[in-house]
Amino acid sequence: MRGYFAVGVEGISKSGNLGNLYRTAHAFGASFVFTIDSHVERAELLNADTSHADDHMPYYEWPNVAGMQLPKDCQLVGVELVENSIALPRFKHPLRAAYVLGPELGSLSSDLQERCKYIVQIPSRFCLNVGIAGALVMYDRILALGQQFPRGL
Repeated sequence: MRGYFAVGVEGISKSGNLGNLYRTAHAFGASFVFTIDSHVERAELLNADTSHADDHMPYYEWPNVAGMQLPKDCQLVGVELVENSIALPRFKHPLRAAYVLGPELGSLSSDLQERCKYIVQIPSRFCLNVGIAGALVMYDRILALGQQFPRGL
């Protein structure tokens, strides 16, 4: 499968959640992980990531939305419960995508939402833990792009 994906989070404050997301991104084959306006120290992240993902893929820290620099033709996909968002099971994942989730106690900033090419939502009654939400998005990408293993007995 050609293409790539990345996953990131804006305004995260809990090292365990970021470590979980980083480890899950590593497990699902992300090309890189990123944060925007993170409140987690890098040493805290490395302690929380038990797969040592930093040995296998880059981690980018941007201080704000304006400083974020994604690769050329990489489409930013926000994950947020907002009006007019696309339900994840109906979403056609871009070949080159960076998925961004909001903080534990809030939503994606309006500046970041404006920068997103798409905003998707996970069909649930209320917001999910950022690590769980990221895992669901990455798993859905694998299924949607036909990267799953063939099923058998």
